[in-house]
Amino acid sequence: MKISKEWTKIFSKNSIRILKIEETLLKGFSYYNSIRMTWFLARPDALRVLKDPKLTRALGRYFDVFQDKKWAKFMIAKRIEASFDGSEDLNDLWSLHEEVTAKYFETEELLDSGRLRLEDLPKPKCSYLDLKAEIAHRILQSCHFCERRCMVNRQRGELGFCQCGTTFLLSSAFHHLGEEPELVPSGTIFSIGCNLTCIHCQNWTISQRFEAGDPLTSRKLAQLIESLRKSGARNINMVGGSPTPWLHAWIEAFRYVETNVPTVWNSNSYYSPETARILMGFIDVYLLDYKYGSNLCAEAISSAPGYVEACQRNHLLALKSGELIIRILLLPEHQDCCAKPILEWIAKNLGPWVRVNLMDQYRPHWRAFERAELRRPLRAEEYSEALSYARSLGLENLA
Repeated sequence: MKISKEWTKIFSKNSIRILKIEETLLKGFSYYNSIRMTWFLARPDALRVLKDPKLTRALGRYFDVFQDKKWAKFMIAKRIEASFDGSEDLNDLWSLHEEVTAKYFETEELLDSGRLRLEDLPKPKCSYLDLKAEIAHRILQSCHFCERRCMVNRQRGELGFCQCGTTFLLSSAFHHLGEEPELVPSGTIFSIGCNLTCIHCQNWTISQRFEAGDPLTSRKLAQLIESLRKSGARNINMVGGSPTPWLHAWIEAFRYVETNVPTVWNSNSYYSPETARILMGFIDVYLLDYKYGSNLCAEAISSAPGYVEACQRNHLLALKSGELIIRILLLPEHQDCCAKPILEWIAKNLGPWVRVNLMDQYRPHWRAFERAELRRPLRAEEYSEALSYARSLGLENLA
């Protein structure tokens, strides 16, 4: 088998960077099959997971959506009517949202069970997704997408902690082969900016805005989403930095997307209750960090007061409204204060079958030298200790 041109990443400061293939692997193969063959060579485990009973139990609906057996939540949301004209105040919009959310989940159940077809639902003048977009744009006027609740008017150019404006800023987009096997190949879209300041951040040039980023309109972002899916991505992975400051842009972009694709919210979990409500009926898979088991650690390392409470609240809501993958980046010397309390809470509150990725790849980055324990990589014995503890708690679905 001869490959005339290999996968490449296009790296430049002011261009959209998307992995692509210039020529197909074999004559007669479709573009999709070319990508499929390529990622399979690197990640054969991404095919094996489709038959893993633990994963089908935890992520069965997601598997069905990316195989086009069921509809992504945003596609359903576009068929649910929400009657409003934009003159309502925010409280009234939230009341309507609560009412339509109940209708959404009833409809999702009917569609998933085969008792209803999406084609039989007329396209409404104003949809549930349109309502979410309207609420998100209202929140921009007094921004509280994240737990910091800066309350700045971003539509007037005011900037909060994340320093994000209103126009989406792209860092890069490509088929990611390094994610959890169930996500690979993942259509990752990295945005600029973050609502945390993790001193050990490996993406610090993105999160802390050392990169300028490429401004994208909602329609251009939608085109990028469509392109990633049509070229073989299993999902659209919203990441950064953090996707939270750009919630309005994500919602707006998906209003223009007509291709069925699962949505993945790849977040640090430090977002507000209002954001959690908007995500319901929009996000298929919540890929959530559980960074700290102690607020003292969260404040010292990530400038995140009240992190534990926000994180726990959002994990509970995620599992209620979609499917969940939890990432725990193990930090050196943070077993007793963070790793063990996190695992205990997960086992007690989310159950043994939730998907948990204990990550052992910590390496010092950016300003990690400011804390003595973060100046070295994680040791093998520290990872083994956390893994053994997770199993002792009965957690069954470890990545």
